[in-house]
Amino acid sequence: MVAMTATETKIDIDRTFSTDDLRWQAVVERDVNADGAFYYSVSTTGVYCRPCCAARLARRENVAFHNTSAEAEQAGFRSCKRCRPSKVTQFAIGDCSFGAILVAATDKGVCAILLDDDLDALVRDLHDRFPKAQLIDGDEDFEKTVANVVGFVEAPALSLDLPLDVRGTTFQQKVWAALREIPAGETASYGAVAKRIGSPKAVRAVAGACAANSIAVAIPCHRVVRNDGEISGYRWGVERKQALLEREATS
Repeated sequence: MVAMTATETKIDIDRTFSTDDLRWQAVVERDVNADGAFYYSVSTTGVYCRPCCAARLARRENVAFHNTSAEAEQAGFRSCKRCRPSKVTQFAIGDCSFGAILVAATDKGVCAILLDDDLDALVRDLHDRFPKAQLIDGDEDFEKTVANVVGFVEAPALSLDLPLDVRGTTFQQKVWAALREIPAGETASYGAVAKRIGSPKAVRAVAGACAANSIAVAIPCHRVVRNDGEISGYRWGVERKQALLEREATS
């Protein structure tokens, strides 16, 4: 398992917001760089938030600071429904035959499987997809999840025996559900998927949903091709798409 630079970044952030005055300034400025470094609660509402929460600014005398979301909840405050400070995503990066692989999960299941050769790009991609999540390094138990995912990526004809936390619009959810019905070793055109979900004219929208997929291989957008059967674009590279299809065809 690859050591994450995110931990070092987290330490630097903690030092930057080490005093109440600095933390209050971050709240006033709604500083996204303070996200995960601390939380603040408001005594008049009984709610705690992330520093970057877009809610109306509270009076300073009503605000207290907490190092973790658990600490805020132990003090009797409930999670803000706007910025959802209790939402946490675990993640870790491993290696597979397609390069580096990032696996992230919530308490509901795997929410991201991302592929790239650039480790920093993987973490940025995860943060962009889940900007309000508190990202933490996975523990030893989570490494087992990563190992299961890597095993599945290496042998995608097998099923992934892990729960998924799939997030998207209603349309995207329909597309992704249809993709999961395409058997390993087979492909479908964007038009065929559009027809399958009852929206035959939404071919471009289907392509957009494939591009927005956060869970590579488990939601097999690589199995969608052009109407003439040729391989088109893939969020994680056409070469990886070709290799996945060839692997499934011979498994």
